[in-house]
Amino acid sequence: MVYYFKSTAVDPPAFLYVGKDKEENEDLIKFGWDEDFHVDNLSSAHVYLRLQSGESWTSIPKELLEDCAQLTKANSIEGNKKDNITVIYTPWSNLRKDASMATGQVSFHDPKMVKKVHVPVRQNAIVNRLNKTREEKFPDFGAEREAKQREKRKAERMEREKLKAKDREERQRREELRWQKDHAYDDFMREDNMVSNQDRDAGFYEDDFM
Repeated sequence: MVYYFKSTAVDPPAFLYVGKDKEENEDLIKFGWDEDFHVDNLSSAHVYLRLQSGESWTSIPKELLEDCAQLTKANSIEGNKKDNITVIYTPWSNLRKDASMATGQVSFHDPKMVKKVHVPVRQNAIVNRLNKTREEKFPDFGAEREAKQREKRKAERMEREKLKAKDREERQRREELRWQKDHAYDDFMREDNMVSNQDRDAGFYEDDFM
């Protein structure tokens, strides 16, 4: 089972989700999408933030970041009882998991990609607001991730086709300009545009010399 929350700290609302227990966290670790929030040096559920398309984990709005941190603290048995804790977060792709680790435990591929948020105290107003939106679901994370990957591949393919079409148009434009440059004087050399003195009115020349 997974708990889903809706954060209205931003518009449009953002969605956060967390595994009910450490076994559920294993599926989140395996099939996660975006950011992982965890209480530093304390046991906690892994809270995930599902970013909108085009958003970056390095530019999460401050209000949304606070929602994530408060939800992470509230889902830590030990951390929820303490003040001045640190919540860490990193992209899902930076999580490292191997067979030697306990269930739900992770480390990081690159510690430099781990950011920290200081949480002085629990903000009940934030936690209560989030809890009012909580939904319990039984998602198939593997299927969801595959669907997401298909959508991503489709978008990338469409973008490649768009770039190819743009490139074709640009080549065609250059070829047209080159053709126009090469044939700019073609009409001047056409036989029907060429006039000899014999074709002109002799009276015109006579008038000039009178």
